[in-house]
Amino acid sequence: MSFDIALSGIQAINQQLTSTSNNIANAGTYGFKSSRANFSSMYSGSRATGTEIGSTTQSINQNGGLLNTGRALDAAIDGRGFFVSRDAQNTLTYSRVGIFSASNSGYLVDSNGKMVQGYAAIPGSTTLGPLGDMKIPTGQIPAKATDKLTYTANMSADWATKTGTFSKTDIGTYNSSKTSSLYDSLGKTHPLTQYFVKTGPSTMQVYYTLDDAPLADGTPNPTTLTFDNKGQLATVNGAGPTNAVPDGTTPPSDWVPTFANVAITSNAIPGAAPLAFGIDYNGTTQFAGDASTSTDQATGYASGNYMSVELANDGSLVAKYSNGAKQNVGTIALATFADEGALTPVNDTSWIASTTSGTALYDRPGVGMAGKLATSSLEGSNVDITTELVGLMTSQRNYQANSKVISTESAMLQSLMQAI
Repeated sequence: MSFDIALSGIQAINQQLTSTSNNIANAGTYGFKSSRANFSSMYSGSRATGTEIGSTTQSINQNGGLLNTGRALDAAIDGRGFFVSRDAQNTLTYSRVGIFSASNSGYLVDSNGKMVQGYAAIPGSTTLGPLGDMKIPTGQIPAKATDKLTYTANMSADWATKTGTFSKTDIGTYNSSKTSSLYDSLGKTHPLTQYFVKTGPSTMQVYYTLDDAPLADGTPNPTTLTFDNKGQLATVNGAGPTNAVPDGTTPPSDWVPTFANVAITSNAIPGAAPLAFGIDYNGTTQFAGDASTSTDQATGYASGNYMSVELANDGSLVAKYSNGAKQNVGTIALATFADEGALTPVNDTSWIASTTSGTALYDRPGVGMAGKLATSSLEGSNVDITTELVGLMTSQRNYQANSKVISTESAMLQSLMQAI
């Protein structure tokens, strides 16, 4: 019986060494989770019969360190969750390794060529689309016409008041001018020039030309801006703020007036659709001192070709184009489980769901139980080499002890045979 007990100990230690050696071998593997072999005693009735490896525990809940790679399509999960991929057999696998790339078929894939799962983007909406393969539009994107010009400036209170009739060719009839670039539906740029004319102590008129010609189609020209005695914008074309405070009440300390955009339309662009846009003057002031422009930003862009794709910290997959435009094409999904330790490990440092792990719960990074993303980084192995080496020495000592039991039992039997 002593032979059998010692033999069971040696066999169990061999299994433990397999787990330890696998941990040490994968100390440099991205996203690897160490495992531990758990000994359990064996009995036949009330009689001890040795030991065995009763179970193996995965340290899935222990994250590895973050390693900065500088690659735009690398990502690590800071917290709970797994990246989700679909293989050719439609099996969903879950991994902590965020090494992604754009395939030649125009999809986001992981390092093993599996389809990464995420939520499709719905143009013009913040609502998430259905969960599935992440398609990357790799062709040319059409031009987008300007629909808004945001212009914020300080129009100096020191400007002299102008009298007479405005003329863009007579610099003495206006105080300042500013030119912005707009895009039509074909992606061609058009200069919009604003001419600022101070007509009173707190009144400013703005005249416009598009392509150096007056605006057509009856668009209000000029726009009239008025300012209060604190230099803040008071009205735009006679209209007060859209979020005006009710009469007789005191506005909250953080109240900021908001004015409607000045609507402008021009049909005078040959071959293109009518150019309709709004000018946002919110935040414009009239303080003494130099005039300055803090914001001059128009929407829209020319057509462009696909250049690259990158991941944002919120999980958005952002495609970049040659015209400088960026387009959100989807949001990567993370899966969480009620019992992550019960996931079944498979190849490629990934897992599949089991009956005891629970059903996968999918969400965006940073939402619910899902951790946040650390882009341009990868999660390293959570193997502690020092702990594994100490365990290796312990296993060696236990192996020697069991071997000593077998040699001692053999010597006793040999002595008994000699006595007989």
